[in-house]
Amino acid sequence: MIYLDNAATTLHKPRAVDEAVRRAMHAAAGYARGGYAAAMRAGETVYACREQAAALFGVRDPARVVFTMNATHALNLAIHALAQPGMRVAVSGYEHNAVMRPLLLRGIDPIVLDTPLWDSAAMVEAAGQALTDGAELFILNHVSNVFGFAAPVEEIAALLDEKGVPLILDASQSAGLIDIDVRRHPCLAAVCMPGHKALYGPQGTGILLALDDRIAARPLLAGGTGSRSEEMRQPDFLPDALESGTPNVPGIAGLAAGIAFVRAVGPANILAHERKLTREFARALLCAPGADRRAVAHRARRGGGEHRGDACAAGCCGAGRAALRAARPPHRGHRGDRHGAVFALVLLDRAPARACCGARAANRKKSVNTRTNSLYTAGDLW
Repeated sequence: MIYLDNAATTLHKPRAVDEAVRRAMHAAAGYARGGYAAAMRAGETVYACREQAAALFGVRDPARVVFTMNATHALNLAIHALAQPGMRVAVSGYEHNAVMRPLLLRGIDPIVLDTPLWDSAAMVEAAGQALTDGAELFILNHVSNVFGFAAPVEEIAALLDEKGVPLILDASQSAGLIDIDVRRHPCLAAVCMPGHKALYGPQGTGILLALDDRIAARPLLAGGTGSRSEEMRQPDFLPDALESGTPNVPGIAGLAAGIAFVRAVGPANILAHERKLTREFARALLCAPGADRRAVAHRARRGGGEHRGDACAAGCCGAGRAALRAARPPHRGHRGDRHGAVFALVLLDRAPARACCGARAANRKKSVNTRTNSLYTAGDLW
């Protein structure tokens, strides 16, 4: 099967991920619940993953690596702790509903950095205006899962560092592909990410880098910790303050193997490989019947950009998202064609159907070519 929906979930993972999950399933149990061999092995497994993640993202204290179910869970933990009702919160113009819905539940109407797509300078300028307007917290989508646009995080973070305003970074599409070193910017209060995308971990895993002490002081869930079980109060130290209940030890074991793979190969090398495949896909689409050639060519150029703010084109639906006038499904869905190619078709309001191509390290040029050929007859699916 040719699988290119990696911006949603990476299906093909390193063999070490599968092997780590299997070992943990059979040999690790009772995390933080006892001193017997299986419990100790579970503790070692979980801590090893904290160390791997801390090393990848420049976190000095591995205890600040908090394991979650997914990026949505991590974002909810951070927003619950830092975005208090009545606060002035600034967000980008393309945030995920995993950010917007928690803000709505807290009665927060955010300041939106409403700027043209691909215009990094305008976004930085809008961030400066939001600070002038009294923004007390920023939440930024590092890379859009819809457009592939990479926000100018370095430039905006520099402004926030100067003003002492905290930043929650949604790294769902960037963690494992774009260099993230939390030591560079004091404003980083939290970095949220899934384990199942570019970190190559199993589904049902995620990470919150809890860099601001206020996050531990305001947990979203309580109880179910292995530490201080005799006390009525939730532990006030990391990671226990935010890890209620028995953790997904087999998933975390697989995530550790996935992160080890990313560190060994290097995020920059994985990104370069994915950009190459995405550009190949975009070039092939120029010949596809019904394709919006101007949009494809524009995004292909963007995907080849080297500076921040261009489409990262790294399996994040950047240059690999092309307008197909002919194929217009009645709803969002996933389809497979006769080649076994799996991809997503997303219908936007009053917009053409869009075919989403997200390459990953396991993909090869042949897969991209086969996928492009399958789009020629995509209209026949509906």
